[in-house]
Amino acid sequence: MTAAVWLQGHWPAGLGAGRYAAMGAMVFGGACLQGIGGLGFAMFCAPLALLLFPELVPGPLLALGCPLALLAMVREFRAIEWSTAGYALAGRAGGALLATAVLQLASPATLSVLFALLILTGVGLSLRGWRVRATPVASGTAGFASGLMGTITSAGAPPLAIAMQNLPPAPLRATLGCIFFLGSAISLAALQAAGRVSGGELLVGLLLIPWMLAGFAVSGPLSTRISARGLRSGLLTLASLSALAVLAQAFFHV
Repeated sequence: MTAAVWLQGHWPAGLGAGRYAAMGAMVFGGACLQGIGGLGFAMFCAPLALLLFPELVPGPLLALGCPLALLAMVREFRAIEWSTAGYALAGRAGGALLATAVLQLASPATLSVLFALLILTGVGLSLRGWRVRATPVASGTAGFASGLMGTITSAGAPPLAIAMQNLPPAPLRATLGCIFFLGSAISLAALQAAGRVSGGELLVGLLLIPWMLAGFAVSGPLSTRISARGLRSGLLTLASLSALAVLAQAFFHV
């Protein structure tokens, strides 16, 4: 059986060429942002997907974010700060486990609004001179919040963006790649245990992998041209826009 015949038989119903191309363009842009700054994929894609492609949230985006983070991790493997990654991953595992229980008690929209407000508060404090260091407590707390937020909305990057905003570019990208690779796998397992992800949803994610790979490939030459100050500004801007988009989506559906 050829790949074309297999795709024809398994192509998701209702996914036309135009909608697939629009999804692909979104994934391409998010992957390029993540390759440049160490994060940005879910922060860019999740709010847009909530508004335009709800079938991608959270499972398919998490499934795409997992190999994307692995690529970032491998590209600058020697720059990983393992202690920071370890504390963040321990926190992320706890957050993902709690999310499976929280999803049964509160609506995702309510939780999304709470997360967005907390992120905007953190960004505001950072802009007013609050200097965050990636200490064990800060990394673990950010990882916990990331696990909660990522499992519920697929966008778990903003807490980590705030906690690690002052790391140099290469360690930032590599360490976040390590965290997101293992963290996305943990969140996917938690969603599977909660019955919140299906094989059909994951197939849509699989079909978007070529767009993700193309976006990451484009990011390579661009990642070496950004300064630490520019990267920090970009992270805080992305975190703010992501939070505002989540708020807009939540109120739009009220």
